[in-house]
Amino acid sequence: MTPAGEIAVKVERLRRTFGDFVAVDDIDLEVKKGEIFGFLGPNGAGKSTTIRMLCGLLAPTAGSGHVGGFNIMTESEEIKKRIGYMSQKFSLYDDLTVEENIDFFSGIYSVPAQQKKERKDWVLEMAGISDRKKSVTRTLAQGYKQRLALGCAVLHGPQLLFLDEPTSGVDPISRRNFWEIIYGMSKEGTTVFVTTHYMDEADYCDRLALIYRGRIIAGGTPHELRLQHMKKNVLEIDVENVVDAIDILYKSGIEAAIFGSRIHAEVDNAELSGPAIRNILEQSAIKVRGMERIEPSLEDVFVTLIEVS
Repeated sequence: MTPAGEIAVKVERLRRTFGDFVAVDDIDLEVKKGEIFGFLGPNGAGKSTTIRMLCGLLAPTAGSGHVGGFNIMTESEEIKKRIGYMSQKFSLYDDLTVEENIDFFSGIYSVPAQQKKERKDWVLEMAGISDRKKSVTRTLAQGYKQRLALGCAVLHGPQLLFLDEPTSGVDPISRRNFWEIIYGMSKEGTTVFVTTHYMDEADYCDRLALIYRGRIIAGGTPHELRLQHMKKNVLEIDVENVVDAIDILYKSGIEAAIFGSRIHAEVDNAELSGPAIRNILEQSAIKVRGMERIEPSLEDVFVTLIEVS
């Protein structure tokens, strides 16, 4: 059990319903101060609903919890004052200039007058747009908009930052640059709670919770999740016709899933199963261009978990 003074977020049996639909189903969470906590799951799993409750934007149907020491049921206004929040949808004003957006959010967050210039310069430098401060925001590339939105969310220097799908729709290079910024903030003591449906981003996080259909199905560090939930070997198979190949493997009773342009097959023993799989595919006129055993990805873990949930 983590000492109470080291906990940034803690909820118990948190629940949110919309009529008969259960969006978040009695979840428990604990986030330590200073860590990057990832909340992973597919679209519609309940991630955004959860983060809105934690940020004081949506009242829970049931459960209890505290964010930054404040009660999510009764002290939502206090929570809002002390956190940074970057929503899934782009939250800046496209028709304002970069500088005008920063000035606007400085006012919203009551940044002291003597700190405004310093904080503005920091945002511009962090976002890499010091030479674009007079540009209308809608003219920026999506990656720069994303970093500007992050900068505006932390103008007031919050110790707890909530990011809801911050890298959605952003190119891989911009996603990597964004995570480098998050790492820097975490090293300076900021607690980061981030939701994402990109499973490859899981390894950027100190700890994770995987959510599916409103329920948390697993939690721990990336290493712990792989160790605890992946008992089988994973073979990555490069074939000419992925769709036909996955159908053949499925009919042969082999657990497999499509990952990009390749197939990941779960087997008890890679050395024994590899030749057999190659034979099955080639007998069905599917050319196998390559096959190798790989370390399971967090997406492999997630697929395994939802198959048994």
